[in-house]
Order: sequence, then structure tokens, then C-alpha cells
Amino acid sequence: MATLSYDPNCAGYIHSVETGGMVDGPGIRYVLFFSGCALRCKYCHNPDTWLVKNGKLTSVSEVIRDIKKYQSYLRFSGGGVTITGGDPLVQPVFLLELLKACRAAGLHTALDTAGFAPADTVQALLAHVDLLILDIKTANPTVYKDLTGVSLAPTLQTLRLAQEAGVPVWVRFVLVPGITDDADDMRALATLLQSFSVVQKVEVLPFHKLGEFKWADLGLSYQLSDVQPPDDETLRLAKQILE
Repeated sequence: MATLSYDPNCAGYIHSVETGGMVDGPGIRYVLFFSGCALRCKYCHNPDTWLVKNGKLTSVSEVIRDIKKYQSYLRFSGGGVTITGGDPLVQPVFLLELLKACRAAGLHTALDTAGFAPADTVQALLAHVDLLILDIKTANPTVYKDLTGVSLAPTLQTLRLAQEAGVPVWVRFVLVPGITDDADDMRALATLLQSFSVVQKVEVLPFHKLGEFKWADLGLSYQLSDVQPPDDETLRLAKQILE
């Protein structure tokens, strides 16, 4: 792995970094938040990451140099590097070179994405990914399009490609009252996921409005102001169906 070739000068836009992540993959993670996203989720808590150039232009070599400061405890904890966003698939060239660089450094790689990209792009990336954290908002195509502004099909295609590549998958599902909490839709998603042997677990995350202020700061209209987080019983049911 140490001889893996990559372009250290390849550069992309990074929104922010977390050096002690504990929830975005196994162990302690160095979490890179890419800027740029093709989706416009109504509940997004990071709309400030939507535009690519809202981030800082950074080279692969600069990123790896910083990661190496934390490399010992990342490895000791069984952790590694998680690339999230925004959505990293918006910057596929930079993402690929960075994944290669992490692999060359012997670091576990996790990619957190909604999977909205062409098949050939996803296939090239999955060759250098140890864990795919896939955000699936719902199995209902109509609800998905209304919620995100894009089609569900590429996400499901990404899941199929991970199955073909044998890449482990953690699925994340956000429970939004009145939108993604339909029991039949959740059962359909559970049935779908059961057919993929690479799916290791499903995380049900309750909707929250902690990022609502960012919409106001950006002059954006937040459509879910009247929606409250799910109650305990609704959350319990969702976990029973999906987890």
C-alpha cells in the first residue's frame, strides 16, 4: 500500500476539520468536511457547505501533513480518516487522490456520502474506501425527490456498487416527522437493505433544528420551522424497523 501512486499537488476545497471524531466510523477519526453538495435537503444542518468555493483550497500534501500529526492515536484507537461534507462526491478528482494518499499512509478510510454520482466515478472511489457511510433519506422515490431535490436512483446505484466491490456499508437514516417517518416507507427501506450483505448496520438519527440559524444567516428559507424532533415512541418504532 505504501507504493500507491497519487498526486500530492491535487487540490480541492475543504470546509473544516475535526481531529477527534467519535461517530463517523470506528475508533477515533480525523474528519474532513468537504465543501460542495448536489443535494438541497430541507433539514440540512450545514447549508454553509453547499457551495464548493465556500471552503479553503487545500492540496493533498497539506492534508496528509496535518493528518500525520494525529496518526499514532488514530491507529491506536482503530480509527482513521473520514471524508464527509457537504458531499465529497462533488469533488471526485480531489477525493480520489486524497483517498489514495490515506491508503498509502496505511490509514483506514471512510467515505460519508449520499452517493449522488455517476457509476464510473463511484467505482473508482470505492477501490480506495474501507467503509462507506451511506445517507439514505427514504426508500420512497417521490419523498426523496421532494426532500432533497434530486433522484434516489444514484444512491441505490452506489449501494449496489458497494455490494459488488465488497465494501462494508453503514447506512444513516434521518427520522423527520411527517416526511420520513411513514412506517410503510421505513419497512420498504428495511426490506431493501436486508438484500445487501455488505450493510453492517443502520443508524437512525432523530431530526433536529440545530442548524436552522445558518439558513437565516445565509438568507435562505427554512421550510421545516414548524417540525419538531420525533418523540420517543416514534424513534423507538423507527429503530425497531430499521436497526
